Amino acid sequence: MKVGVLGCGNVGAPLVSLIEQQRDSIRARTGINLEVKAVAVRTLSRERTVEIDASLLTTDSHGLVTDPEVDLVVETIGGIEPARELILEALKASKPVVTANKELLANFGPELFAAADGSGVDLLFEAAVGGGIPIIRPLRESLAAENITRVMGIVNGTTNFILTRMSEEGLDYADALAEAQSLGYAERDPTADVEGYDAGAKAAIIATIAFGGRVVAGDVYHEGISGITEVDIEFADRLGFAIKLLAIAERFDDGSVAVRVHPAMVPHTHPLASVRDSFNAVFIEGEAVGELMFYGRGAGGYPTASAVLGDVVDAAANLVKGTHASIGSFGRCDLRSLDDLTSAFYVNLNVEDSPGVLAAVAGAFGRHGVSIHSMEQVSLADSAAGTAKLIFITHQAREADLRVTLGEIRQLETVSSVGSVLRVIGAEGQQR
Repeated sequence: MKVGVLGCGNVGAPLVSLIEQQRDSIRARTGINLEVKAVAVRTLSRERTVEIDASLLTTDSHGLVTDPEVDLVVETIGGIEPARELILEALKASKPVVTANKELLANFGPELFAAADGSGVDLLFEAAVGGGIPIIRPLRESLAAENITRVMGIVNGTTNFILTRMSEEGLDYADALAEAQSLGYAERDPTADVEGYDAGAKAAIIATIAFGGRVVAGDVYHEGISGITEVDIEFADRLGFAIKLLAIAERFDDGSVAVRVHPAMVPHTHPLASVRDSFNAVFIEGEAVGELMFYGRGAGGYPTASAVLGDVVDAAANLVKGTHASIGSFGRCDLRSLDDLTSAFYVNLNVEDSPGVLAAVAGAFGRHGVSIHSMEQVSLADSAAGTAKLIFITHQAREADLRVTLGEIRQLETVSSVGSVLRVIGAEGQQR
């Protein structure tokens, strides 16, 4: 079974190495002899972190895809184009495709799924969401008959590393980000990670597979972690919470779906609260199965390449049998507006330290039906004289009601600014 690999970067190069290392074991277990026929690269002269046989390299991506000796195509180049064009070309030629391209799947997944089904071959993408964590196959196969109500997870290792360093070492956001960049966890431009775009693309894929309805990246509401402060971290910990960037895909009783990415306060007793550093974890809730969690390396060349190789073996076996794993066709999901969701909230306000301020703020909460669960005034050593910080935890409230409340609070002369606003996940704060 000859494999053509598009790309030879952080995932493609380790994949070529793994195929060679695991070739005998795979043949013994499956009867399939995998062989890399060619690897398409942008330039032949680039220095690579994993040594690759130079005779395998080519700059002709289209030639690789259409080569009659290539049985199966793996796409690791990322981005939209030319990845989309090359994958469609391979599927049209009845060649199975394995990809780790979350951006492409989150925007054009249904088109690619339909093309694969039309040609009767596999399009597999286990590595697109959780790196080395097996999550797509369990959702597609093991849980295919399960009524999944929620998938909630930490699916971006960069942000989890930053929040871990802020929580455990007391670093501020800027210093934790700089450390993540120095270690290679964060890009020079970290926007996609820290503002939630990367996690949003993964959330769209998860929702599509878990709920059987088309969700694209543009459907996903997202907030990032750049506004999280040491005060937020300390206050959350004192109350028994950890702050995590969560991707949440949720289905309600009426069949509507909400998909979002945002930082949240997670109880220390919840399994997701203990996920540290660059690790990922995905927590699934279903009516019959209850609660499941998948945990492991969410990124990195070899963990991701391992997931890709698992898909390659499956696709090769299906090709030998003349079958494929149909994903199915998807209609549009009935997406519930963020305004209609409810949660408990953490609200951090900077105010004048003067009589009547608390009453004015509490009045704004009350006028819009947002009930206060607890309040604390925090004195900071570096705060200007005559100022204070008020921190509130609310009871369950509609997003729309809280937004109007904060709009009124911002107009109060005694309020200098609204700081962090975080959803609270837990018994009282379970977002629904």
